[in-house]
Amino acid sequence: MKKSLRHLASIAAAVIIAGWAAPAAADFTLRSGGPSEQAMMSRSNPSPADGLAFVRPVLSGVMYRAGFKGGDKSRTGLSSSQRTQLCEAGFSGAFYADFGKNTEYGKTSCGTGTLDYAAARSSRPSAVMKAVHDRITGNGGPVLVHCMWGVHASGALSAMALVQFCGWSEAKAKAYWDEARNDAPCSGGCDKWIDGKFKNFKVDPSLKISAQQQAAICPK
Repeated sequence: MKKSLRHLASIAAAVIIAGWAAPAAADFTLRSGGPSEQAMMSRSNPSPADGLAFVRPVLSGVMYRAGFKGGDKSRTGLSSSQRTQLCEAGFSGAFYADFGKNTEYGKTSCGTGTLDYAAARSSRPSAVMKAVHDRITGNGGPVLVHCMWGVHASGALSAMALVQFCGWSEAKAKAYWDEARNDAPCSGGCDKWIDGKFKNFKVDPSLKISAQQQAAICPK
């Protein structure tokens, strides 16, 4: 009897340990308070699709950023498998910023919805800002903004979104971009690079969101 009890106890312990070792998958759709600074800067957050690097939250449940592991040297964009995985993770949109040569854009359907994949430019951010606003106000699935390395272009669009939707100052947003670029070099110098991207960016009053919406998605 004692041996049986010990055996059952060992099984129960193994189940508990296994439960601790296998936490639930990340929910990228939650809007229960903005991301922490640690999550926004981490290099190893959970990924909604295989092959993505530097997946980082920008606006909880609304906007995430990423790049490709090892860089996307062929610059052909998200694969069919990656688009399906993003769709299944609840994403309703994705933008490939500043690259996209020979990229297949369009819609990908899955059992939980549809993902719309499109091109974007960090020097012309209006389409991304409008898409993010549509998700905030319409409760659609989040948007992924990615570039080749997940550092420069996706970071610039993320910084602009923080100014547009969370009321960050341009200086604070640029400091965030600089810290999150992982010391990656910039052609012509990094200050000049990010200043050039912000040159054509202005807060759009028509995309204003409420204080309650800000509290649900903006960084803590």
